[in-house]
Amino acid sequence: MNRLPCISNDALRMTRRHFFGRTSTGIGTAALASLLNPSVGSAEDATPSADHGVLGKPHFAPSAKRVIYLFMSGAPSQIDLFDYKPALADMFDKDLPPSVIDGQRFTTMTSGQARFPIAPSLFSFAQHGQHGAWVSELMPHVASVVDDIAIVKSVHTEAINHDPAITYIQTGSQIPGRPSLGAWVSYGLGSDNQDLPTFVVLHSTWSAKRDAQALYERLWGTGFLPSKHAGVSLRSKGDPVLYLSNPAGVDSQRRRTMLDTLRNLNQRQLEVVGDPEIETRIAQYEMAYRMQTSIPELTDISDEPQHVLDLYGPDVTQPGTFAANCLMARRLAQRNVKFVQVFIRGWDQHGDLPRDIRLQCQDVDQGTAALIQDLKQNGLLEDTLVVWGGEFGRTTYCQGGLTKTNYGRDHHPRCFTVLMAGGGIKPGIVYGETDEFSYNITENPIHIHDLNATILHCLGIDHERLTFRFQGRDFRLTDVHGNVVTDLLA
Repeated sequence: MNRLPCISNDALRMTRRHFFGRTSTGIGTAALASLLNPSVGSAEDATPSADHGVLGKPHFAPSAKRVIYLFMSGAPSQIDLFDYKPALADMFDKDLPPSVIDGQRFTTMTSGQARFPIAPSLFSFAQHGQHGAWVSELMPHVASVVDDIAIVKSVHTEAINHDPAITYIQTGSQIPGRPSLGAWVSYGLGSDNQDLPTFVVLHSTWSAKRDAQALYERLWGTGFLPSKHAGVSLRSKGDPVLYLSNPAGVDSQRRRTMLDTLRNLNQRQLEVVGDPEIETRIAQYEMAYRMQTSIPELTDISDEPQHVLDLYGPDVTQPGTFAANCLMARRLAQRNVKFVQVFIRGWDQHGDLPRDIRLQCQDVDQGTAALIQDLKQNGLLEDTLVVWGGEFGRTTYCQGGLTKTNYGRDHHPRCFTVLMAGGGIKPGIVYGETDEFSYNITENPIHIHDLNATILHCLGIDHERLTFRFQGRDFRLTDVHGNVVTDLLA
């Protein structure tokens, strides 16, 4: 047994730190064994937990094995994209009735306006698919795959400003500090690929306004969960992961020798202090070594057929574009990465919306549709859940000056649209309804807790059973709320 210096053996046995170090030795050994032998610690070997059933194994048969979440940071305007309101054309510049507003809290950006004039969408809509779903002219490629999509028009939230709203939909709380959705999935189900992270994050360039809302690491962080479940961001320039390449003068064998020595030192420290984050450190070093091979193979798209590249459009060959990241998401799905999050900013269109939303839709329309088509033709859509949406919607009334050709829209939490496809979601449907102003929900409201509960359900997770005890309380993604929307399930 390794002994701490300057402490007698009898005293050592009585220290609290050494007690936890001794009791955790088996855990550390198992962690190392799982790195050297991936079959150790698999779902079949998982043990029951009183809190969340069986870690590494779903609670029930899943319809989805993985999730690709396309997040439109800044909040796309549902009334200009999917929530068609033709009657508003005759209400141009008329005041939105107070009965519709019904005491809603406004942001500081419009609370001082003398009036709230209605701004009908400038864009034309047409019906598509077997069931005649209305889709804006801005999204022609998405319109072509509506028979594979559920258009959910009745999602709502309490948050009215960007950072709390994004934090809320991603972590289940407006207050920072909770684990992200992807981290919960990683914690609950573990990995199906020993050479790639369980949770991968991709950031996209955008074409509209440049002063977009910041995205913080907590949106793909672990909060109080073990840090090994955090999302790993892949960069579009240089090494996809910082310090992944060997430095000059260090070859693969030397790096392996260095890591073996470092692992032994960390293991000795783990036996002494019992800190589970040391296990995470060991696992991260080993994962980084394996990623030296797996990441370059992942990001090299030279093996993609030309017809697939053409499907995604000309932007697909430019690293960091939304189209390129959608293709990367499909490649990650093929490699059984459990959760992929693709962020794109720039949707915060308080003014000059017609110009900016055209640019944003040009960024995402073809890539979104191509991803669904590509997954489908590879036999992956049936067990891959694709989610597309933002943190809230946009107002029917205009923010700032209103003309026939220009307007802006403020934040609107009462209703917004989310797209879902594959992974056990009923295809080709439009679910939920809003009033004639796209302002209030009139049918089948879905709170963001319900949305997250449904995502977990598709993965075979009971959202009420996936918990983690922290500071004396059992926490979960949906807090004490959330209902699975069974109407959306195929």
